[in-house]
Amino acid sequence: MFQRTPAKIILLFMAALIFTTGCARKQEPAPKPAPQPQVEEPTISLYINKTGEKKNIKIEEYIQGVVAAEMDTKWPVKALAAQAILARTFTMENIESGRVKKLHGTDASTSVEEFQAYDPSKINDNVRQAVEMTRGEVVTYGGNYIHAWFSACDGGVSATAEEGLAFTKEPTPYVKGGVQDGCLSITEPKSKSWEARIPVSQVRSAVQKVTGKDPGPVASVSIVKKGPSGRAEKIRIGDTTIGGPALRLALGSEKVRSMLLTDVRLDGGSLVVAGKGFGHGVGMCQWGARLMAEQGKSPEEIIMFYFKDINIEKQWK
Repeated sequence: MFQRTPAKIILLFMAALIFTTGCARKQEPAPKPAPQPQVEEPTISLYINKTGEKKNIKIEEYIQGVVAAEMDTKWPVKALAAQAILARTFTMENIESGRVKKLHGTDASTSVEEFQAYDPSKINDNVRQAVEMTRGEVVTYGGNYIHAWFSACDGGVSATAEEGLAFTKEPTPYVKGGVQDGCLSITEPKSKSWEARIPVSQVRSAVQKVTGKDPGPVASVSIVKKGPSGRAEKIRIGDTTIGGPALRLALGSEKVRSMLLTDVRLDGGSLVVAGKGFGHGVGMCQWGARLMAEQGKSPEEIIMFYFKDINIEKQWK
């Protein structure tokens, strides 16, 4: 027999419903779901910058060409494999963002400036083995592909993205700053210690190009802010302050090899900068990866040494 629900119970139920609904409205948005695992290896479209050709290529074949271009192919396979994981992650993250799609209508390009290095002519058995042993593996944080940064030699200590790249577009808590990897014990001499002399006139032009301000006659130079790893984040040139990463690029990243500086001064008509390392120092250090591979570390262990709170997922077979 149907029984009438007492009014008091109905009121209590409605109050509870309003209370829980109100609480739900105050909750943070749900995190973005992790990239969905794929059963089959993706095929991507690649723009060949030299010829203008567009072609479809299996992603693992493409990653071989990237690893061969980005790291010495005679290095330990496990170091090459760590590079493969980052190259694959970089590829997927950039495809998801659609950066190259806007330029060429393809997923990727062979331009270092637009995407990443690519040279299939350098592929050897080491590279093939490294890519195959990490097949489908990518790095995620909070359900998203990470920015898979790496540099040649971090000078023995890694940088945060804000410090090494002046990257502030979004938080990157998965990047470990201040990690000491011992890479200077095996790196090449020019990365252990280097010095560059740059004409003051060139420095003045570079500062003006980056900041839009003429620093005036360059009579002084000093580091006004260092990051956690000791890198120069801000440098004062004459009357103008400029970001360290921006100045390095403007003066030439092959000449000013890093912002992990040991000396900065004026000498006659030149700016003299000296330091250690080669590159921005964010993420994986390639020489550090080589050292750890020689010590028997797995590709995944190498990645986790430089990044934290991450997942290494196999997204296709």
